[in-house]
Amino acid sequence: MKTPIHLWIVGVLSFLWNSGSAYDYLMSQLENGAYLAMMAAPQRAFLEDAPMWFEATWAIGVWFAVLGSILLFFRSRLARTCFGFAFLGLAAASVYSYGIARPSSFELSGTVALGVTAAIFVVLVLQYFYARVMTRRGVLR
Repeated sequence: MKTPIHLWIVGVLSFLWNSGSAYDYLMSQLENGAYLAMMAAPQRAFLEDAPMWFEATWAIGVWFAVLGSILLFFRSRLARTCFGFAFLGLAAASVYSYGIARPSSFELSGTVALGVTAAIFVVLVLQYFYARVMTRRGVLR
């Protein structure tokens, strides 16, 4: 089966979208001064004080999403699994960000943080279902 053009379009858009999260993760973890300077002091403290399990779930969310995007290019059905793990990582990280942390992400950034997180959730769900449909159609093997 020839690779449909929409797979390339979705793959590129998916990779670009998830690369933004990867950039945010890397700049935060590498403690890039210029990047962190764009944040208010309480936002930087939030990242510095976060527990290891939050860091791990954030990493799972980010890197499985990137891997899922890459696997679309290789027409691998494992893309769906990666997007699923990315969703679980984001969900677990969000439990800390919005439910456990004090101040929470919502208290630090208001509706902007909530909106961005909601958008990431929606896009991950769409990526997962796209990969699922492409697997069922035999495009991803």
